[in-house]
Amino acid sequence: MVHVLSSRTLLRPADPERSRSFYGGTLGLAVHREFGTGPERGTVYFLGNGFLEVSGRSKDPVTPGLCLWLQVADVAAAHRELAERGVEILREPRQEPWGLIEMWIADPDGTRIVLVEIPAEHPLRYRPGI
Repeated sequence: MVHVLSSRTLLRPADPERSRSFYGGTLGLAVHREFGTGPERGTVYFLGNGFLEVSGRSKDPVTPGLCLWLQVADVAAAHRELAERGVEILREPRQEPWGLIEMWIADPDGTRIVLVEIPAEHPLRYRPGI
């Protein structure tokens, strides 16, 4: 069995400075640590219980199936704030058949990001009888 102590998602953006501006500035993610020097230096952001590392550079297009899932306290508030900051909203917030409230955006390279609000009555938060 693999005993995982920590984890992070690694992004190799086409333009690292643009991506750092998006994740650190536009989304306002807090920096966990930075390493290296120059334009391709690494920046690791806090993502709740995980991390997002933006480092290096890629000439390859975004992997189509890659998606970041970020839980937020209030999707409607995130929608207003991100729209004011000029973030392109790929899909407006709506409650899904499975009960979560989701909205979709993308980073500068096209990596899809789903912002998710878990309602108080959803089974992920509340399980009657337990």
